[in-house]
Amino acid sequence: MDHFNYRDGVLCAEGVPLSRIAEQVGTPVYVYSTATLSRHFGLFQQALDWTDHLVCFAVKANSNLAVLKLMGDLGAGMDVVSGGEYARARAAGVPGSRIVFSGVGKTRAEMRQAIEGGIRQFNIESEPEMRILSEIAASMGAEVPIAIRVNPDVDAKTHEKIATGKSENKFGIPIAKSREVYAEAAKLPGLKVVGVDVHIGSQLTDLGPYRQAYAKIAELTGVLRADGHRITRLDLGGGLGIPYRRDNNAPPLPIEYGQVIRDTVGHLNCEIEIEPGRNIVGNAGVLLSQVIYVKHGEGRDFLIVDAAMNDLLRPAMYGAHHDIVPVIEPGSDNDYQPFDVVGPVCESGDTFQKGTSLPVMADGDLIAFRSAGAYGAVMASEYNSRPLVPEVLVSGDQFAVIRARPTYEEMLSRDSIPEWL
Repeated sequence: MDHFNYRDGVLCAEGVPLSRIAEQVGTPVYVYSTATLSRHFGLFQQALDWTDHLVCFAVKANSNLAVLKLMGDLGAGMDVVSGGEYARARAAGVPGSRIVFSGVGKTRAEMRQAIEGGIRQFNIESEPEMRILSEIAASMGAEVPIAIRVNPDVDAKTHEKIATGKSENKFGIPIAKSREVYAEAAKLPGLKVVGVDVHIGSQLTDLGPYRQAYAKIAELTGVLRADGHRITRLDLGGGLGIPYRRDNNAPPLPIEYGQVIRDTVGHLNCEIEIEPGRNIVGNAGVLLSQVIYVKHGEGRDFLIVDAAMNDLLRPAMYGAHHDIVPVIEPGSDNDYQPFDVVGPVCESGDTFQKGTSLPVMADGDLIAFRSAGAYGAVMASEYNSRPLVPEVLVSGDQFAVIRARPTYEEMLSRDSIPEWL
C-alpha cells in the first residue's frame, strides 16, 4: 500500500496534487510520502514485536537527511556502509548506539570516525578488516562490538548484481571458516564479539532462501556458543522485495518474513536486527517527469521525457521495471498506444520502457515513475552536466523541498581551472 492515488482526476501524493509540485519545483523531481514511510516502518516493527529487536534502515536505499530524521524519530536504527552515510545518520539525529556499520571496504579513517562518534557494532567482512579494526580500536583505548558476516552460500534467486550470499560473491566470510575466524576475533584486543551477521541479497520475492540461510545461522550460533562465544545478537540483513509491477504477484509481507525469523532463530533468545531499505522507502516515492516531445519513429513512437538515466539508473543498470502512469487520470474513453519511454541523455541505454501502453500523450504532459523511492536519488549523477534531481517530502496537504536542484552556477563552482592554464 502507498499514498499515491488519483483525486479529482489528478495523481496526488497524500493530499498534494503532483501537478502542483511540478509547477512549483519543476521536473524531474522525486516525491516521497511521509505516511507511506511511517506505515512501512511500522509493519517491520510489528513483524518483530515478539522479541527484542532493532529495525535498522538501510541508508544506501535513500540517504536524504529528512528521510533519515523521519526514520530515526520513529525509532529506527541505521545500517551504514560508508563514512558519508555515518555522517548523514548522525546529522539526522540518530545516536551512534543505533548505527550499524556494514560494508566490505571500511577504511581506517571510517573506523576512527565511527568509534569517536559512537557505534552500535561493526559488521566484519574479512579477516584483514577485523585485524585493522582491532589495531585502530586498541590504539584509541576502545572496545568495539562486532558481528562477523558469514556467507552461507545460499542462492537468493534475485538479480545477479544484487545477490550477496553465494560463495562467489565478495561479501562475508565463508561459513565453513567461521569458527576459526571467531576464535581469532576473541583473542584480538579492542574487539568484543556480540553476534553473527548475514545478508543474502536484495529484492527477494521468495522466503525460501531466507529460511535456508537463517537455519544455517541458527546452527552456527549453537556451535559458536559451544566454543565459548557469547552470541547475543543476530543481524539478519534485509532485502525483502517490493512489487514493481501492479500485475505482479505480491512479494511476501513483513509479517510473514518475521514469522520465518521466529521459526528459524526465535529459540536462540538473541536480539534481532534487520536492515530493510527498499521495502520501507521503495513504494514511498515516485519520480515525476514531463513529456518534452512525442516523436513518431519508424514503426514505433517515442515519449521523450525530461527524466533520464542519470536521474533513475535502475532500468539502464539492472533492466528494472517501474510502472509509468499519467498524472492526469485517464478517462474510460481514452485511447491507448504503445510508447518507448526514453530520456534526453545521449545513450541508447537511456530507455525506461519499450512498448509500454499509455494514453495518447502530448508535449508538456506529466508522468510518474512509481516505486522510485529506493535506489533512485541516491544513485543519481550529473552525467551530461544535468543538475542533480531535487527531492520533495509530502505530509498530508503540505510539502517541502528536501534537496534543491542545483543551478548551473553552483555546478560550475565546484570545478577549478589551474592558474597555469
